[in-house]
Amino acid sequence: MILNEEQQMLADLAERLFADKASVDTLRAIRAGSHGSDYDRELWQAMVESGLTGILVPEDHGGMDFGLVSAGLVAREVGRRLALTPFLSTAVLGALAISRAGNEAQKSRWLGGIASGECIMALAVDEHAKHRPERVSTQATASDDGYTITGYKTLVLDAANADVLIASAMLDDKPRLFAIEAADAGVDIEPVVSLDTRSMADVRLDGASGQLLDGDETVLDTVLDAGRAMLAMELVGLARAVFERTLSYLRERKQFGQPIGAFQALQHRAAHLSVEIEISEAMAFQALAAFDTQAPDAGKQVLAAKARAAETARLASAEGVQMHGGMGMTDEFDIGFFMKRARAASELLGDANFCTERFARASGY
Repeated sequence: MILNEEQQMLADLAERLFADKASVDTLRAIRAGSHGSDYDRELWQAMVESGLTGILVPEDHGGMDFGLVSAGLVAREVGRRLALTPFLSTAVLGALAISRAGNEAQKSRWLGGIASGECIMALAVDEHAKHRPERVSTQATASDDGYTITGYKTLVLDAANADVLIASAMLDDKPRLFAIEAADAGVDIEPVVSLDTRSMADVRLDGASGQLLDGDETVLDTVLDAGRAMLAMELVGLARAVFERTLSYLRERKQFGQPIGAFQALQHRAAHLSVEIEISEAMAFQALAAFDTQAPDAGKQVLAAKARAAETARLASAEGVQMHGGMGMTDEFDIGFFMKRARAASELLGDANFCTERFARASGY
């Protein structure tokens, strides 16, 4: 991917900001409950001040409207640093849902807040253990002042900190998207413990008041495609970070009087992993560019990129742990945290099997 001048400046900014503000030590503190929050508020504020939260927000609402390729540059750094922020749920999924499907009043109400960091959003679509967005049991019923929403959503990213939920519900036998204030009396949010320390929650909607977003049922597919593309880039960043840490360890660790990186068997495995990462990154960038240009096969490219990145991150984390030896899974090293995030991010919005199956269907198989 050849970045233009603006994209290169953004990539450099994101790399510097995350190198300075993001740390696996923060993840450790959040996991231990000693951080005082379930996401990195200092990093999030720095992202707000740098304009990174408004990458997908239109300029007339206080954002930059730089497109998905630019957002992917930030997602790559999120993966490299295991950063815990509401970037995916708010600056990507929430921003796209409102900008693509919201009416003018809804855009004016929420898009500026997303760019300024004052509004955190959460996309609530799944109702089962596995990602199956088309299986919607949640129901929407017209009322005097809008709609009432009743149903259940599980494993909603950043719901515990959200100001607004974007939830799918059936209306006239079609799945539609509704904006629901998290503070509504009909909303019950129950945080759950996640494998990778991400903020997740189950959400019960019992007659919650919701505002219908104007877009048709295809808007959800568009939003989910964007999320999968972001996760592909996050997984690529994660895989690259693991590779860099593993190479460093291979140079430092000695056996039989020489660095273990001198052993040809480990060199072959490292070379193979390097090639896999490069291919996955190229596919992720291609999918992001296809989304931005509204290419006819953008959806297929996103599915392919997410599936490939998930497998590459799985391979990278497994190889990283193995090459570190038994110590790789201890808290003394960070590699185990990358393995957990790789597993969780691969499942989010559809694992490799889900994406491969959808790709096959879209290709006529």
